Amino acid sequence: MTAINSSLPASAAMTLEARAITCVRGERELFSGLDLQVFSGQCLHIRGENGVGKTSLLRLLTGLASPESGEVLWNGSSIKKEASEYHSKLLFLGHRDALKEDLSALENLRMYAAIDGIALSEQDIFSALWRFGLKGREDLPVNCLSAGQKKRVLMARMVTRRAQVWILDEPFNALDTQAVQELLGLIAEHLEGSGLVVLTSHQPLSIPGLRVLDL
Repeated sequence: MTAINSSLPASAAMTLEARAITCVRGERELFSGLDLQVFSGQCLHIRGENGVGKTSLLRLLTGLASPESGEVLWNGSSIKKEASEYHSKLLFLGHRDALKEDLSALENLRMYAAIDGIALSEQDIFSALWRFGLKGREDLPVNCLSAGQKKRVLMARMVTRRAQVWILDEPFNALDTQAVQELLGLIAEHLEGSGLVVLTSHQPLSIPGLRVLDL
């Protein structure tokens, strides 16, 4: 099968920005007055010890949570005001794999394509799954797959979603050495196509256009 065309729609340079954001969880302030900017073709690696607020920051950047103060902007506009536009360009993968366990890998990709309003051919879906080593496992229920294989289904979703902004929480967890290299290559490919990536990881990364934010 031919490889899926995962190129992004042509667009002007993109910017994801946080201005003086403060995050409070319970009675604890995790961080305050935080500023950041990420542009097309850049990857921001957010680092820090467990509990410092890495996942909380990602949730603020996606709009799933609101800062105590400050704002998050997409191309200069608040993501709260431009929520539909922003979310149409966003792929967020959190700690939970967000896969339907009783559905197969194939059915999961079909389901998400329908939710996202993306036209995918069967060839597109099979090509994405085969690219990440899931040939012969397309029809298995996800609950029969290993943790690493589930991550490979999510890598196929990263391709088929065709989002411009990837926000990824510990995407390298549960991956073997080969899969780590495949994911690094996928991220590099996304950046080369003017995509934008924000991720957390406890391991050092070698990615073109990488910048680091230590919390």
